[in-house]
Amino acid sequence: MRTRDITVDIPYVDIVGQHAAIKDELLAAVAGVIDRGQFVLGEEVGEFERRFAELCGVDYAVGVNSGTDALILALQVLGIGPGDEVITAPNSFVATVSAVRLVGATPVFADVGDDYNIDPGRVAGAISGRTRAILPVHLTGRACAMDPLREIATAHGLPLIEDCAQAVLASYRGQGVGSFGAMGCFSLHPLKTLNACGDGGVLTTDDAELYEKLLYLRNLGLKTREDCIAWGHNSRLDTVQAAMVLVKLRYLEEWTAQRRANAAAYQAALADVAEVSYPLDDSVRESAYHTFVVEVEDRDGLKVYLQDCGIGTAIHYPTPIHLTTAGNELGYGSGAFPVAERQAKRILSLPVFAGLVPEQLERVCRSIRSYYH
Repeated sequence: MRTRDITVDIPYVDIVGQHAAIKDELLAAVAGVIDRGQFVLGEEVGEFERRFAELCGVDYAVGVNSGTDALILALQVLGIGPGDEVITAPNSFVATVSAVRLVGATPVFADVGDDYNIDPGRVAGAISGRTRAILPVHLTGRACAMDPLREIATAHGLPLIEDCAQAVLASYRGQGVGSFGAMGCFSLHPLKTLNACGDGGVLTTDDAELYEKLLYLRNLGLKTREDCIAWGHNSRLDTVQAAMVLVKLRYLEEWTAQRRANAAAYQAALADVAEVSYPLDDSVRESAYHTFVVEVEDRDGLKVYLQDCGIGTAIHYPTPIHLTTAGNELGYGSGAFPVAERQAKRILSLPVFAGLVPEQLERVCRSIRSYYH
């Protein structure tokens, strides 16, 4: 692939543009935190947690310093560690599996379906006597098939931990992700649809006991200032980040509606391009479209061509986790998960961000049609 510099005037994401429109609100929110001087677990953190729990339709939310820490804390609070196995998907971002390994447990993969999400049928076949949890990932912002996953988990007495990093406002049968399992784990990374201006994460749960444990585990194990009751993490959501995310919550539904409209426009405009395929919307799931992923012939060639046309794209993700250098220790080889491996060679994420104007989207589609036709 060529590496020469090309001017990209349709970026894959536009974080600068997003913040420019609400900069004054963000600065005012930060100024409020500075004026009050409550930089650690200030009132904005509690307010964000209350509003996020309401958004997800759960009783509790706990703000932490990253989506990765959310996963680690979820595993730890369930007592998962060395000797235990956790079933998850091989095509997620590496943070999902890193969390499992960092608590000492072993990730066991199940292949995915055409929607890029874990295949419930493969999950059932991966369960062993050492399985302690199922960790589905709502990849691309589209919910996993939660009914069969819950049936499998219930039949085997296993908790579900939802990786919702890409899926704020995604739903399955009208129910928001993060409310199906024992806990939901969200990321507020700057590239997410609900994003901090830095790192951040959230856990959701309906379980009061888990909630209480998460509160002290994220805060160095402190039940009170004077009493450390467990060895915990310094994993608090910063008050400054909570204040800025509270501002963005005002716009989240509008931004998500724009992403969904952009996805619908792509689906309509590319429907007759035989070389391009993508998961279709259905009546059961409403995607948040963190990414709009297509599968194409000659993915690398198309990516270079679009770059030459001034259009930014991305690949989520080019190497399945079991084939990465770190993943080699898990003992899987090439061909272990054929669906995920085939998709990794064909997938391309197109710009879908809120703020993408129709003329830009039309140009992306024209360029794709030109490449193939």
